[in-house]
Amino acid sequence: MSAPRPVSAHDEAAILALNNAHAVELSWLAPERLSRLLRQAFYARCIGDGAAFLMAFDEGADYDSPNYLWFLERHRHFVYVDRIVVNAAMRKRGLAQMLYEDLFRCAADAGHDRIVCEVNSDPPNPASDAFHAALGFVEVGHAAIHGGTKTVRYLSRSLAPAP
Repeated sequence: MSAPRPVSAHDEAAILALNNAHAVELSWLAPERLSRLLRQAFYARCIGDGAAFLMAFDEGADYDSPNYLWFLERHRHFVYVDRIVVNAAMRKRGLAQMLYEDLFRCAADAGHDRIVCEVNSDPPNPASDAFHAALGFVEVGHAAIHGGTKTVRYLSRSLAPAP
């Protein structure tokens, strides 16, 4: 499989379909909303034609996600992973790890020292929990969002070199 590459306009339909097929985990997007988010993302990369993608924002984004805003209230500098998804037929090939490793490199090169994200706790997402723990993410908070219909765990990973 190829390396992560920047998302192009050609990729948007495949990314939208992949995102919306996993709306429970990610949240549903309209085409215009996806285009707007991609334009302001710090990082928007994909692998293949709809195999996997990751979109992340830094603290300067104009983004109304309650999860992004939670981090914005608590940290001056960060890169927030808004969504990552791998097509079910392409799982267990290391694509999510490739995207995260590329994100870690890009964020460190840009002077960021922290990657943050959230993982659903209700409805649960044990695969995502295990994946993020293996990458070194630790829980830093939790919240009920969308009127209490969903609860999330907030995670953070330092990009600082180990002592």
